[in-house]
Amino acid sequence: MPGFDAFLTRLPYELAFGQEDPAAIVDRYYTPDLEYHNDGIVLDRQRLIDHAGPARKNARELEIQVHDTLIDDDRAAARYTMTVLTRKGTTLRIEVQLFARFASDGRVRRVDSITRTVQP
Repeated sequence: MPGFDAFLTRLPYELAFGQEDPAAIVDRYYTPDLEYHNDGIVLDRQRLIDHAGPARKNARELEIQVHDTLIDDDRAAARYTMTVLTRKGTTLRIEVQLFARFASDGRVRRVDSITRTVQP
């Protein structure tokens, strides 16, 4: 089972650049009943899977810089920056504050995150 660091850093690469079925990737990191609350929008498993299509189509490069993490039992928090270079040459820099809850098998079952796009 991938750990929290892999959840933050490997998962986005796998979804954006991997050849594997996005459903298999999502299922490796998340429970089937996951709730992903991002900036007031709730994403379920299918919406996360569907997000891989546009990511694979539009992302050319991806860099993730983790600034802080804290793990306590079945909870974790992270502050990180994700920088995406699109195929059209646009750079997006997104600051993320994320709180996660784990299921007993180590996969993420709930995420609450707040993001902010900043100037590159």
